[in-house]
Amino acid sequence: MSIMHFYMNNPTAGTTDGTEISNGTETLPLTLTLDASQEEAKAAKCAIRCNSGYSVEGGASIYGSGTNSAKWQFAIDNNYSTAEDALTFATWQDTIVVDNVGASNVIFWAKASSTSLESPANDRSVDIIGAGLIVSTE
Repeated sequence: MSIMHFYMNNPTAGTTDGTEISNGTETLPLTLTLDASQEEAKAAKCAIRCNSGYSVEGGASIYGSGTNSAKWQFAIDNNYSTAEDALTFATWQDTIVVDNVGASNVIFWAKASSTSLESPANDRSVDIIGAGLIVSTE
């Protein structure tokens, strides 16, 4: 049973909204459609939170794992109002550490990039990983 979860579809900081991203099932993955001929990047607002009664002691590391994980980066939220703002102003890294992960949303951003050398593909080779010491708050 997984205790830490990721959410998409414009989650709100400090609440429990958003749509859960697939938990190993690939039935509802985070999807960013890119035009490789444009060598573009797109970002999505995401959240991480734990089940009620649990939190992450210290920080939770967030990173990509898989064949094309080098095309993904992550950024800590700085109250960006749009994905374009996040793309322009965020500090993008391969791994980020977010603090205060408990039973409500902590916002972060995920970015995928394409290169002109790619062929069109539906790439599901990358998993977003959350790692941290989960403790009971009850």
